[in-house]
Amino acid sequence: MAGAGLRAAARRWLLCGGHGGPRAASSSPSCPGCGPPGPGAHCPGVPRSAPAQAPTSGADLSAHLWARYQDMRRLVHDLLPPEVCSLLNPAAIYANNEISLRDVEVYGFDYDYTLAQYADALHPEIFSTARDILIEHYKYPEGIRKYDYNPSFAIRGLHYDIQKSLLMKIDAFHYVQLGTAYRGLQPVPDEEGPSIKQFMDIFSLPEMALLSCVVDYFLGHSLEFDQAHLYKDVTDAIRDVHVKGLMYQWIEQDMEKYILRGDETFAVLSRLVAHGKQLFLITNSPFSFVDKGMRHMVGPDWRQLFDVVIVQADKPSFFTDRRKPFRKLDEKGSLQWDRITRLEKGKIYRQGNLFDFLRLTEWRGPRVLYFGDHLYSDLADLMLRHGWRTGAIIPELEREIRIINTEQYMHSLTWQQALTGLLERMQTYQDAESRQVLAAWMKERQELRCITKALFNAQFGSIFRTFHNPTYFSRRLVRFSDLYMASLSCLLNYRVDFTFYPRRTPLQHEAPLWMDQLCTGCMKTPFLGDMAHIR
Repeated sequence: MAGAGLRAAARRWLLCGGHGGPRAASSSPSCPGCGPPGPGAHCPGVPRSAPAQAPTSGADLSAHLWARYQDMRRLVHDLLPPEVCSLLNPAAIYANNEISLRDVEVYGFDYDYTLAQYADALHPEIFSTARDILIEHYKYPEGIRKYDYNPSFAIRGLHYDIQKSLLMKIDAFHYVQLGTAYRGLQPVPDEEGPSIKQFMDIFSLPEMALLSCVVDYFLGHSLEFDQAHLYKDVTDAIRDVHVKGLMYQWIEQDMEKYILRGDETFAVLSRLVAHGKQLFLITNSPFSFVDKGMRHMVGPDWRQLFDVVIVQADKPSFFTDRRKPFRKLDEKGSLQWDRITRLEKGKIYRQGNLFDFLRLTEWRGPRVLYFGDHLYSDLADLMLRHGWRTGAIIPELEREIRIINTEQYMHSLTWQQALTGLLERMQTYQDAESRQVLAAWMKERQELRCITKALFNAQFGSIFRTFHNPTYFSRRLVRFSDLYMASLSCLLNYRVDFTFYPRRTPLQHEAPLWMDQLCTGCMKTPFLGDMAHIR
């Protein structure tokens, strides 16, 4: 059984020092083969009556280090029986804060990429249309038309240095991850610079791809250009796709192609209403577009599910600007002129602001749970300034968890962590032969890091992690959301009174106490059997 094997391996690990492998660099002379002797320490896994001399010659030291390496390989193998993979559930909901749905009375939703999940087929359309706008309206070189959208190039959460035309991945401590700085489509030597623009929403993927392709063309043809002008032109071209309603037209013409999980969205909303919850919608999209999408997913009576519907809200200023009043729309979508003194069920409202919304609805504090896909535009102000509970929709989560659940990832990451522990403990050996061994280990560790990164994305890796730190995106996700999930449909896997508890993850000084989460952080998932019903 996986659990018994892991517990036994963890006990062996703890007995041998609880850090990175068998007690490879213990300061105790009582532990055979543990490394350079030192006063006062003792390996609890070995009787005190078992003294051993550490090797002293270069050849013996090198053999000693490689023996510890092989011991570690065997231990890692024991730690990872076949059953240990596929522990994480792509359809689960993950909690950053403790939250009980029993206390939530009001549910709010964004529309794009929250109620309506879009297929990736939308991104090439946005890219190609914005590319053609650059050529035809901004008079960019015709040669740019040769570039097609590459869905595997960029990931969400990257930063763009406008003055240097650098696309890069930054971690939670504002460092650029090595090997993730690109000028155009080519990697550049590792460098750091001011990060002016962060791409936080899913619609930014075509924008990053187009920026990189245009820069690549100019560099490849040795054409001088102003980086700031290029950035603005590309951004404006992408904006035109949205402002001119082109994206809305594509989706409306083929909803079966572009809208995913519509039946599950209907199931979520119906279930909440059946349990007496109040619902509202706040979106930046226009009413005609939302109406057609909701009719496709929910049916012609979709507005009866919502107590308040607000379109063209102009988020994020909706949450901060008190000046814009609500305006009512008639059945044809035309603006009415009457003053809004209450928000009525079944009616459609445009613009407005959160302060009037709170005054008219009295929906305040932690009894409100709002879902959105953009950490800044949708969630930040609601959590920080108004005390609402927030749920982030992260479609990439499903794919990343499926990768984490693979045997290749599990073995690569676990051995990488174990090898790091060896390097940390064995660095006390500084003779010439030992330094060669340590250099070989360091090289292997770097290769493992690159392999693990490439499993997610060859250029930039996971959206949640750099090599060992959380990404900037990941840190903001933790800061601005109580819950996060791959799609709204994940709610169907939980009771409406379910309480989510965040997992206690170890701080650096606590790590030796957390052997059940050794290396992967998910070796033993509490109540795993009870959660098996989740898809």
